[in-house]
Amino acid sequence: MLPELESVEEKYRLLTRSLSDPALLADPKKVRQASIERAELEPLVRKLEEFRRVRKDIQDSRDILAEAVDPELRAMAESDLQRLDAEAGALERDLKLLLLPKDPLDDKNVLLEIRAGAGGDEASLFAQDLFRMYARYAETKGWKIEVLESSQSPIGGFKEIVIGIQGQRVYSRLKFESGVHRVQRVPKTEASGRIHTSTVTVAVLPEADEIDVTLDPKDLKIEAFGSSGPGGQNVNRNYTAIRVTHKPSGLVVSCQDEKSQHRNKEKALRVLRSRLMDIARTEQQEKIAKDRRSQVGTGERSEKIRTYNFPQSRITDHRLNESFHAMAAVLDGDLDELLEKLVLQTQARHLERRNGA
Repeated sequence: MLPELESVEEKYRLLTRSLSDPALLADPKKVRQASIERAELEPLVRKLEEFRRVRKDIQDSRDILAEAVDPELRAMAESDLQRLDAEAGALERDLKLLLLPKDPLDDKNVLLEIRAGAGGDEASLFAQDLFRMYARYAETKGWKIEVLESSQSPIGGFKEIVIGIQGQRVYSRLKFESGVHRVQRVPKTEASGRIHTSTVTVAVLPEADEIDVTLDPKDLKIEAFGSSGPGGQNVNRNYTAIRVTHKPSGLVVSCQDEKSQHRNKEKALRVLRSRLMDIARTEQQEKIAKDRRSQVGTGERSEKIRTYNFPQSRITDHRLNESFHAMAAVLDGDLDELLEKLVLQTQARHLERRNGA
């Protein structure tokens, strides 16, 4: 590990020196890039400095043990050595984690798509519950949410809803939510009290910037139409809803949530860019390694990832193979414990692969 760390440290020093170079300072784009790279390396360099300090303290304690005769002084040195060994072990693990390749998408905002699956009306009601869960979680993080596309069921749930979530490192947390969410509960409409099983599909797409996906106007068919739903008569006359068809892929995106045709078009293009980037990313992943489909964070949406059992007030995450009994809190947006365990599981797998390489 040491040669790799020394290489990172040297790169950090070079970047630091370059930021005082007049030639670089004359180019704002290069200054920004160098500043970003340096900021990414700084936590690792600071951790390495701390690790070296602890290693020096360990050696000092060993020297005292080797020379000291006084029992009290030896006891103090042994106690210090035990504490410092544990601290060094934790720092070494932190350094290994910091050396793991970063997911370049982690800093992205996301488009979160929730769609009712098997289960009819009950699935659409649970889709609404999940929308509320993610909205509350975003609120606790200080993230901004925006409804981009929605389709309500007759009883008030969502057949589907697409929301944009903007904030700090949104994708790094929510990427673990992609997959099939299964719910087991007695529907409000069920007179006999039987438990039904329904499913909802969640897709978390890193939001594509215009730089990520360039849309050629020649490839787009853009149509305006009258929207349906609340307030419809006035909206229908103005034809504010927008439908965008991407001719090469056949993807179609509609948006009618805004009263402005321009805003609906803007939202539809955001969704289209992100879906096209997700398709390209998935194809690339499958080319690199087919077995990635079974790993956390690959974006596979056919896999059942979690079951919400209402009669037993229990949530089971099938990737962790662990159950949680704070269902009310989780559905109210308290997702941190679940997501943190998924992050740790992913890091552990990366470390295993790294150590086995």
